[in-house]
Amino acid sequence: MTSGPEVVRSGPAIVALGGGHGLYATLSAVRQLTPAVTAIVTVGDDGGSSGRLRSELGVIPPGDLRMALVALAAQDPEHCVWADVLQHRFGGTGALAGHSVGNLILAGLTEVVGDPVQALAMVGNLLGAPGMVLPMSRVPLTIEADVAGLEQDPRVVRGIRGQVAVATTPGQVRRVRLEPANPPAAAEAVAAVHAADMVVLGPGSWFTSVIPHLLVPELYTALQSATGHKVLVLNLAAEPGETAGFSAERHLHVLSQHAPDFAVDSVVVDAGAVGAASERATVERAALRFGARVEYADVAVAGTCIHDPVKLAAVLAKLGGARTPVDMLAAGSPARETLRGVNGEDSQTWR
Repeated sequence: MTSGPEVVRSGPAIVALGGGHGLYATLSAVRQLTPAVTAIVTVGDDGGSSGRLRSELGVIPPGDLRMALVALAAQDPEHCVWADVLQHRFGGTGALAGHSVGNLILAGLTEVVGDPVQALAMVGNLLGAPGMVLPMSRVPLTIEADVAGLEQDPRVVRGIRGQVAVATTPGQVRRVRLEPANPPAAAEAVAAVHAADMVVLGPGSWFTSVIPHLLVPELYTALQSATGHKVLVLNLAAEPGETAGFSAERHLHVLSQHAPDFAVDSVVVDAGAVGAASERATVERAALRFGARVEYADVAVAGTCIHDPVKLAAVLAKLGGARTPVDMLAAGSPARETLRGVNGEDSQTWR
């Protein structure tokens, strides 16, 4: 049986946790610094193709896992074709309508080999990805939330269930939890966190892609005891639905409510998103709850609320104690041309 690739340790080991487009942006950044990248992905999605496959087959939702694999894919023409194939989504009105090819492959491989981690490694080999993509748990999880503002009386809090429902709620999310409670972490994910030189959490959907990692007890314990530099990357703006109206300080506050003992070393905040001195002082006080120092930097693609992978890579390299290679940061580098990511094989290590 085909086994997964060993992570090439020609650079620092970086672990990135999250889901969806936020994790895609982080992976597109960190792959410029090292080939030793591990993505740890949430498994709570219940919408679209992922939700259908989860419901029909009982597999962990593959969509965010597929996106992470594509973010790490090699950039030569052959592997780019495979990445495009995995991202291809069927049209029409039949049974396959809306499914992506990659989701179907991951679901099928999981059934054949009996293990989602092995299935991910096999697809990673197909894409020439030097790192690893892991689920945070081998168990599909359901996100539940307490939400205010859904009733005529704004003080009434109602429970809602499912990632899509939480992400799109018109109410104010107060707290989230996982079902089943206290789920088991993937052992490989725990081991990766322990071995990491840097751990990056965020950006991403705060209640449905970022906070859930802290609600898996074994993973949370590993994050607490990790010796690598721990970085929390804040979103560039509030998201419609679950974090509508949130300031940078509010993002930190709700994270500390869910994980009051969580500690990180650095919090990355976009300098353009938090410009006023008074607002920065508030953010810095909130960061002290985690024992963290705030790093302000321009990390956005100009004129958007999308993280620029080149700019984010430069900040993470600085926090890791080194300078990102000039050729990787130059205008026109592959990371500026595509959000599929860049080939990090020529990156220098920071140690």
